[in-house]
Amino acid sequence: MSPATERPPQPATPSEGGGTCVYLLGHGIAYSASPGMHNAAFRALGLDWSYRLLDVAAGELGEAVGRLRGERVGGANVTIPHKVAVLGHLDAVDGTARLAGSVNTIACREGRLVGHNTDVAGLRQALARVGLGDACGRLAVVLGGGGSARAAAVALGGARLVFVARRPQGTAELGGRVLAWDDPEWRRLSREADVLVNSTPLGRGGELPLGAEDLPRSGGVIDLVYVEGGTPLARAARAAGLACVDGWEILLAQGAAAFEIWTGRPAPLEAMRAGLGLA
Repeated sequence: MSPATERPPQPATPSEGGGTCVYLLGHGIAYSASPGMHNAAFRALGLDWSYRLLDVAAGELGEAVGRLRGERVGGANVTIPHKVAVLGHLDAVDGTARLAGSVNTIACREGRLVGHNTDVAGLRQALARVGLGDACGRLAVVLGGGGSARAAAVALGGARLVFVARRPQGTAELGGRVLAWDDPEWRRLSREADVLVNSTPLGRGGELPLGAEDLPRSGGVIDLVYVEGGTPLARAARAAGLACVDGWEILLAQGAAAFEIWTGRPAPLEAMRAGLGLA
């Protein structure tokens, strides 16, 4: 895979006849709020663009990525479970995506597909909001071992990282310490953590990934999951008086960065916020 050529994104203009499409590649993604957010942004700037879901099973990923090379495709987002596997189907990745080893945004540039990772930018904003603008030397417990956990590892550069994964084998490249989900040690560490990050899907179905008694005693909580009314983890963290950023704000931050990559225009944040029902 060749390095991405550094060049500024070209401003988007309304297309003629049919418009430009952006896709979300993932599996089991009917819950996604991204179409409402991005379609509101396109309307706000008068762009003849649309954002659509493309549910893709693992064996169909290569074919789905190939569709992005067609005419009138502006790019794509990538979500569970394809953020890591998609790297093998791209022409290039930028430095942040290469460092993370995962991609959540694809730009279509002159027939080439270039991977980016805007999760890192969203997580850095979240870390600043919970008081960890500089995480160097701080203890961070990250639930999960997939593409979002890899982005968290980059955003938490310099921190003492502990990852909690259902399949610890195969996660050595994350760096830091990796514990199995059934290892009680991670709950002790969570109580001592400066920040707890949930990068698993737990919470989308009303689950609490850990007991309220295992929340950080004084650190912050970042939950990448978003559900109406907030996840059980976010609600528990706020009830305990902890600084907390939930998945809605991270979705907005990473989505704004992706929008600017695709269109070359500043993201209309208020329109995107309204599209998520957050206004």
